[in-house]
Amino acid sequence: MTLRPAGRLRAGSRPARTPEPAPSALGRRRHAAELIASWRAALRIARREARRARGRTGLVLAMITLPVLVLTFLAVSYDMSELTHAERVDRQLGAADAKLTWVGDFPVAQDELGENWSPRDHGPVGEGPPPTTGQITQLLGPGSRATETRGWVPLALRVDGHRKAASFNGRVLDLTDPLTHGTFRLRQGRAPVAAGEVAASPVALRELGARLGDTVTATDGKNTYRIVGVVEFPDDLGPLVALHPAADPRTERATAETSWLVDLPATIDADLVRRLNEHGVVVIRRTAPQEHTTLRGWPDAGATNLDELGSGVLVSGLGLLEVVLLVGPAFAVGVRRRRRDLALVAVAGGDAAQLRRVVLADGVVLGLLGAAAGLLLGVVTAFAARPLVEEYVFSARFGGYRCWPAALVAIGGVAVLAGVLAALAPAWTAARQDVVAGLAGRRTPPRNRGRWLALGLALTAGGALIAAFGAARSVPSLILVGLILGELGLVFCTPTLIGLLARLGRLLPLAPRIALRDASRNRASAAPAISAVMAAVAASVALGTYLTSDSVRSVQNSRPTLPAGTAQLYSTERRAEPVPLAAVVSAAGTHLRAGAVAPLSFAECDPGREPAGACSVDAVLPPEQVCPWRPNDQMTVEQRRLARADPRCRFPSPDFYSPYLQILVDDGTGLPVLTGASPAQTAAATAVLRAGGAVVTDPRYLHEGSVAVAVDRSAERAGAETTDRTVSVLTGYALPDAVGSPRLLLSPTAADRLGLTSFTQSWAITVPAAPDEEQQQRLADALRPYGEFVLDLDRGQIPSNDARLLLLLAAAAGVITVGAAGIATGLAAAEGRGDLSTLAAVGASPRVRRLLALCQAGVIAGLGSVLGIGAGLGTAVIILTSINRQYAQSWPIMNPYPLVVPWATLGVLVVVPLVAMLGAGLLTRSRLPIERRLD
Repeated sequence: MTLRPAGRLRAGSRPARTPEPAPSALGRRRHAAELIASWRAALRIARREARRARGRTGLVLAMITLPVLVLTFLAVSYDMSELTHAERVDRQLGAADAKLTWVGDFPVAQDELGENWSPRDHGPVGEGPPPTTGQITQLLGPGSRATETRGWVPLALRVDGHRKAASFNGRVLDLTDPLTHGTFRLRQGRAPVAAGEVAASPVALRELGARLGDTVTATDGKNTYRIVGVVEFPDDLGPLVALHPAADPRTERATAETSWLVDLPATIDADLVRRLNEHGVVVIRRTAPQEHTTLRGWPDAGATNLDELGSGVLVSGLGLLEVVLLVGPAFAVGVRRRRRDLALVAVAGGDAAQLRRVVLADGVVLGLLGAAAGLLLGVVTAFAARPLVEEYVFSARFGGYRCWPAALVAIGGVAVLAGVLAALAPAWTAARQDVVAGLAGRRTPPRNRGRWLALGLALTAGGALIAAFGAARSVPSLILVGLILGELGLVFCTPTLIGLLARLGRLLPLAPRIALRDASRNRASAAPAISAVMAAVAASVALGTYLTSDSVRSVQNSRPTLPAGTAQLYSTERRAEPVPLAAVVSAAGTHLRAGAVAPLSFAECDPGREPAGACSVDAVLPPEQVCPWRPNDQMTVEQRRLARADPRCRFPSPDFYSPYLQILVDDGTGLPVLTGASPAQTAAATAVLRAGGAVVTDPRYLHEGSVAVAVDRSAERAGAETTDRTVSVLTGYALPDAVGSPRLLLSPTAADRLGLTSFTQSWAITVPAAPDEEQQQRLADALRPYGEFVLDLDRGQIPSNDARLLLLLAAAAGVITVGAAGIATGLAAAEGRGDLSTLAAVGASPRVRRLLALCQAGVIAGLGSVLGIGAGLGTAVIILTSINRQYAQSWPIMNPYPLVVPWATLGVLVVVPLVAMLGAGLLTRSRLPIERRLD
């Protein structure tokens, strides 16, 4: 072959070939082709392995599919619950052209959609009556028609012959009017057509214990209704009652919402919207959001809470880490069982990167399969469970059947990422294995790498510092970042800890010694399982400790309104005629077995005295008791220290920010019930009251045996508001040991001297035991002629609502513990068949296998629980200590968090490893396998 130099083309010769690409470009293309071919081969191998090891494949798929299913269910349900603009308009308007809502007697400015509004002017807000339907029709112009609807109408009903009563939100509208069609669904019966007929929702019927056709009576006895229909409002599936407009019980404007559904001869335009806004009417119309640009630009539209988004991402990261730790052991066992195949790949010329791709392809394949199965099952479950979720979770009907494509893609991507991350550590292990040992089927002893321990300790310490800093600054995202880093650090430290414990196994009997040895040999599978248990238990213990401590702190900060064993009876409305005390005493004694009844007579200014206007009464602190400091963000550290050291400023923060003093009028007869003071103090205070003085429960108001009381009366004179302040000094007495809210008790003589009167709307009642619902209902029925009454029980403590949450956290951690222990034990049993055969050959009894499985589960569950409890308590201590250090330098004084251990949660978490061990022992076959026999 002759090589000729390149030159110009000769006549009749062929054109020269296109120059070859540069070596760098050719190399990149070749590398990309090789990479694609390598991944294609790895994915084929992964698919074949998934078919071969069906048990392990099913286990991994289950652990990936379950969280994907849950997240998909939540995403699809949330997307269906978020109504589009058209769906919201159809639900509110029905067959009408627009919905008009009166918000007040003042001009308003609304956004284009009519969903947000504000007063247009900064002047006083009018409280006049709403316009009539005729006035609204005149504003709309000729040819228009409107039907009035009213919502949030309070209604208390009882079925005839039954003692049980229930309160509802009533809606007043004409269900027979064509304009209201589409805003409700009549499920049974017919629409009300008269004042004595109502339609109730299914939930309202269940709460009343009524059926279609029953008669119900208002608890005040004024009105009686017959249930003629079962109605459902799609925007509220709760207890609702639909009333006919003729039966409209007119209520205060603050509780009812007045609207109109209107039919217009033409499309409503922006000028009509502005004209209605001038009269305090907000308009919702069937107009595309882009029609009138002059009405757009609501200032708060589209705001996003980045803190909540960041916290959600970090919590999702914790969940992803938990899935990775649970799935990781299965991939580690798969690598060990395929070490000969991987060694053959290496012998055939595969480098470390290709070996890693083979193992990572398992994560990709199983992640894709788990994501597909989880997405499909999640969507189907969300669609199938939609009626239940609508009724019991959202209490409203959803929009159309739809998914959230972006969220589903993200969830699927996270599932694949979880599979890849779970296979990452086994992939690196496979790339570093000894080829000769792999071909011979021998184990490669694990290497103790100090750098992983150093990295783990560094991450743990760094995470603790970040969590402490975030707790001191009250930044939840920083706390979560610190927890994640600390958890990762403990994960890196776990293999070293397993190795240390395995060295102590030589002192143990056979079964636990083998269990520790297997855990040390198979650290790639044991460490993730232990870490998963540790992470779940640590989160449960840390959150449980914080919630328990916060509950105890809330109880310590709480102040009972009345002494223990005392209930307070309220009248829901103030009557012109006072309720006779004898009637209250008789009803309380009959139905509550009350020991004593004390009226709470609240002081108020006499409206007949000048000047007429607003009036307030308060006790005046002596000058030497007034704190000279006022809290603000500009206070320096030194100023806060001085304020904390000042005796006049040493009171808790709630008392500083809300120094409410209850002003009562009493002649001393109610002191034992109201204050719970000792008999000697009560006698002395009664003597002061009967002498025309005053009694305070806060001794700071007492100065040289006197109490200063100020009465401020405001009035408008010559167009300006003036305030007249009168300070009177009364003979006083302090009850420092009194229980209940801070009070100033004035004698009737002192009240008259100050120009005050009193009214009684509640009563303190001593009861031997907490009344049940039936007793409270009987008491309310006995006092029905005097109005509606509510009994409030106050035992001096805030009931904790965290008990169920703590048990739920412990249960979740327990499920993860049992699952991780079961997975690791099953994988260890499959991996250790050779050891079991050896035990059978040397004559081990059948119970040895059960005992070995029990010990293997104990190593995983027990070690993970111990580490998790320690890590959780340590996390809680760091967070609470950081918060308390901040409180120690703050002013006003804030009570620190006590460190309260959630013993119930710890008890559950201690029992769970025993349950896992017992389950492993009972579910393991006692017959030892024999791999081959000698002839």
